[in-house]
Amino acid sequence: MFNAVARFIVAVCITGMVLWGCKGKEQRAGANYADSTIVTGSNPLSSWKDGAAKQRILAYFKAATDSTNAGYVPVDKRLLVTDNDGTLWPEQPFPFQLIFTLDFIRANAATHPEWKNIPVVKAIVANDKAGLMKAGERGLMQAMFLAHSGMTTDQFDASVRQWIDTARDARFHKRYTELVYQPMLELLELAKKHRFRVFVVSGGGADFMRVWAPQAYGIPASQVIGSYNAVKYEVKDGKPVLTKLPENILPDDKQNKPVAIRQFIGQQPVICLGNSDGDQAMMQYTSANKYPSLCLIVKHTDSTREYQYDVHTLSGHLETALKEAAQKNWLVVDMQKDFAKVFAWE
Repeated sequence: MFNAVARFIVAVCITGMVLWGCKGKEQRAGANYADSTIVTGSNPLSSWKDGAAKQRILAYFKAATDSTNAGYVPVDKRLLVTDNDGTLWPEQPFPFQLIFTLDFIRANAATHPEWKNIPVVKAIVANDKAGLMKAGERGLMQAMFLAHSGMTTDQFDASVRQWIDTARDARFHKRYTELVYQPMLELLELAKKHRFRVFVVSGGGADFMRVWAPQAYGIPASQVIGSYNAVKYEVKDGKPVLTKLPENILPDDKQNKPVAIRQFIGQQPVICLGNSDGDQAMMQYTSANKYPSLCLIVKHTDSTREYQYDVHTLSGHLETALKEAAQKNWLVVDMQKDFAKVFAWE
């Protein structure tokens, strides 16, 4: 995750994009997935337009839960895995965890005098794109570690929680947890209603997502898999303490996603949700299941309500997975054509 984000920042600087988010002053509790309209009755996918995509999803669940149907999936085999960035919430114009990192550095630089001579910190605080370019990937990795290590896990959780409760997206002027895709949230709820276990499997930081995923998605922190920092255990003043270290031990992306699924879940999924080539490997793994599977790709085609991108993007590149989708009959969801609404507040 950290290496990918560092390379992403460098690319962003080259293109001249602005990397500074919108920070809200209002202190509010984070958005709760229960605040969204979740319909599980006669129209469980109410934010989806009636069409082939919606009907295929409903048909899959009907078959998978009917023991007399050839498409039946036993309850103990019902596992859904989903990507996060670009699948459950936006990843444009850049991943939200990156915005958290930059906001953290700017907010905490004054209280960390030991940072004052670090070039990348100076560049971030001064909004100096040239300075970020000069810092390079190594310097940007240093910034990521400053925001994600050198503190206890409780302290990190508190910093993420404070940010997620107050920070605002620069385009929509909403808290980030208010930018969850309502149709995808309904799909997760439909799966849970039909006794599917639901896991997030993302290239994003696991600790970062676990703070807000339960309230945003209704998914327990224990069912969130992502990239991991090393953590040190020790006893201080008679109390056990876990401290995050500046070492990335598992970048959970691309071919590492099936590996993480095996290591942390121990079961092959039958449903996989994603949006980019980074999800292709776990879709291959899912579609190879002996039980009927459903692989779904969210294709970003709506520049008015969200963003439009596929190949030409710094985050969420979609090319080879789309080609394989055509070959293997994976479901490609067109956001513009298939989503009646994108966000709950529309």
